[in-house]
Amino acid sequence: MASATTMHHRRRSIIQLALLLLVTSPAAMLAAGGACESEEFPAGRSYATCADLPTLGASLHWKYDAAASSLSLAFAAKPPGTSGAGWVAWGINPTGDGMKGAQTLVAFKSSGAYVVNTYNLTGYRPLSAASTPIAFEATELAADEGADGKVRLYGTLQLPKGMEAVNHIWQVGSTVANGVPAKHAFAQENLEAKGSLVLTGAGTTDAAPAPVAGGPSAEQATGC
Repeated sequence: MASATTMHHRRRSIIQLALLLLVTSPAAMLAAGGACESEEFPAGRSYATCADLPTLGASLHWKYDAAASSLSLAFAAKPPGTSGAGWVAWGINPTGDGMKGAQTLVAFKSSGAYVVNTYNLTGYRPLSAASTPIAFEATELAADEGADGKVRLYGTLQLPKGMEAVNHIWQVGSTVANGVPAKHAFAQENLEAKGSLVLTGAGTTDAAPAPVAGGPSAEQATGC
């Protein structure tokens, strides 16, 4: 029978091994550093803070000037399907926590080049080919595609004074038909692509609220 001292050393060795595996696991490294920190942008684009969003493999990078109420951002996500055929979107909802009412930026290819349209999502209906006005002044809109196939959407939003936390949404779609982003999938990760974002300080993004029972179905909701 092993002595009490031997058993103690064995237990300590097992605990140390478990801690080592935890520290070196991909999940632990992601939590500690964040995959978003490895994202590389073209020269002239840099952001103070980033967050890996909880769904769709998306990330958000931003720089917030509280004195000027100016939010510069880069949203990165990979559209499903063929490269260059889909769209990505990010937006702020000043009146709720879901899609309806969101003031969105949508990036997609038009005539072979990426464009960024703005849309005020007033309801569950198809988007138009042209931008619609949104509640925030949007400037420096642009988009490109990274080496990993992610589409990076850039922009600067002028926010109301004192807005230091927002409800935000994000989304991806596989199809653009006749210059119009088509409706996205309605898998769980699509429905949960929303949350709250703290713009100031170190910046945090909370997990998305659970989908509301009785919400729009795939047949009812279209577009972004």
